Amino acid sequence: VTRKITMAAARIREGLQEKLYLGNLDAKRDWGFAGDYVEGMWKMLQHDTADDFVLATGDARSVRDFCRCAFERLGFKLEFKGEGPDEIGFDAETGKKVIEVDRRYFRPAEVELLVGDASKARNVLGWEPRVGFTELVHMMADADLRAVQEKQPFILDPSWGQLRDVVE
Repeated sequence: VTRKITMAAARIREGLQEKLYLGNLDAKRDWGFAGDYVEGMWKMLQHDTADDFVLATGDARSVRDFCRCAFERLGFKLEFKGEGPDEIGFDAETGKKVIEVDRRYFRPAEVELLVGDASKARNVLGWEPRVGFTELVHMMADADLRAVQEKQPFILDPSWGQLRDVVE
């Protein structure tokens, strides 16, 4: 959903898309930077003894939080009103509705909170995530804005209701 959000925010900013349709905005996830996780995996491989480790930020943020951060990075003043399937996100400066909840995107077995405890990786491996939530979202939003402005190829797959990169 992260790429769906950042790409839609960029496309809406550039006038190429009207709004973004999402499911449960209350779902909370532990989003982290892939580079941090690769470093953690490397540290696991360097460890003398094979063991199980969890790599996570320990910071759970809602889909709504992710939307707010991404849209604000691209110049929107995003506010929400309503709740559940009636919730909408709009740009407070223009009044334009940019996010709408669609029941089709609700998961029947939704897990409300997914957050990891990386204390063992911190204590044993000395691993720490370096990129925080806001920096991660800003990196993604900036990259997708550049992709949209440079007309990099992607398509809207109507069966998924989300953007998908074109594989050449």
